[in-house]
Amino acid sequence: MNILSVSAVTSYIKALFDQDETLGSLMVRGEISNFKRHYSGHCYFTLKDNDATLRAVMFRSRAQYLKFDPKDGLKVIAGGQIAVFERDGQYQLYVAELIPEGVGELSLAFAQLKDKLTAEGLFDENRKKMLPLLPVRVGVVTSPTGAALRDIITVAKRRHPGVQLMLVPVQVQGPDAPRQIVQAIELLGRQNAVDVIIVGRGGGSLEELWAFNDEKVARAIAGSLIPVVSAVGHQTDYTLADFAADRRAATPSQAAEMVVPDVRELRKYIMRLKSTLESCVQSGLAQRRARLDQCLASRVFERPERLLADKRLMLDGYLQRLEQSLRRDMITKRHSFNVAAEKLAILSPLAVLSRGYSIIRTFDGRVIRCDTDTTAGDNLEVMLEQGRLNVRVLGPEEERQHEKEVKF
Repeated sequence: MNILSVSAVTSYIKALFDQDETLGSLMVRGEISNFKRHYSGHCYFTLKDNDATLRAVMFRSRAQYLKFDPKDGLKVIAGGQIAVFERDGQYQLYVAELIPEGVGELSLAFAQLKDKLTAEGLFDENRKKMLPLLPVRVGVVTSPTGAALRDIITVAKRRHPGVQLMLVPVQVQGPDAPRQIVQAIELLGRQNAVDVIIVGRGGGSLEELWAFNDEKVARAIAGSLIPVVSAVGHQTDYTLADFAADRRAATPSQAAEMVVPDVRELRKYIMRLKSTLESCVQSGLAQRRARLDQCLASRVFERPERLLADKRLMLDGYLQRLEQSLRRDMITKRHSFNVAAEKLAILSPLAVLSRGYSIIRTFDGRVIRCDTDTTAGDNLEVMLEQGRLNVRVLGPEEERQHEKEVKF
């Protein structure tokens, strides 16, 4: 029996796998688990069912063309070959094609991207801009050879021949279409030469309309500072561009009807406004004329002197009452003054002086009430009823001795 190295055994098993026709090209149904997208772009995951698991890898060269995002729990059909990875001594499925089971790849990609952009608020109604009422220039982003452009031109010129259409030609399907559509929207935004933008094409299959489901196209439409009307496909076809646009039209013709005002309807609207304005003016004049006639017929304008006479009588009455009130106040105030003056006269020290008394005080105003308040030689002032005297004190003792002698 030969003894083989690990590498030799692994190489032998790998050769067996490579020679097997069934393992060289097969389709495997299973549920994705442990999915991981490496920074290199390679995808590593496990396919499983109720009884077994199978390791799988999808290299970047294949994974970059996936329209949807693989995730755990998604049931898929994986096509490729099973081979042995010699370094780890494990076999795995090298996936070349990955298809969601039960739903188309594009349908799943559409649903996933719609959920993602909805969660970001890209489709919120409060982000929508109003369309201009009277646009002067309309930007059109579509194919120059498609029926959509012809429909837009026909409807626009029929409704308003004066509106200018500015075409930015782009591809509307194919791998290069999303980039061209994004560049066209950004170009019109930078130039700011139009009032509104129509982005559209005719109807088609989901594959044919896929350029308008591109994430970059949806973000460019939502981020445009100029209002955008999406007109992609027929009435039953919805794209992410429809959700991102400020308004959605079922067809390019309907988009032109939304954007371009009808001259005939504008003319009728202006005539209605004119009629309403004239009616309001006539009604306002009639009301003011009636008010003027009412004023002219009033007593003030017919006999203004009567109004003045009444006011003059009222003024005379007010003056008379004012004069009477002042007179009563003067009498009351005079009586109060006389009473106060009599009380003051009774309490006044001058009344005491008139009866022969006098007031003696020092020159600094201190009143002398007894002989002990002074000393010999003090100069005092004597206040009489009429006039004042300056006196010098000889002494209190002599004065009392003199009084004794007189009494004896």
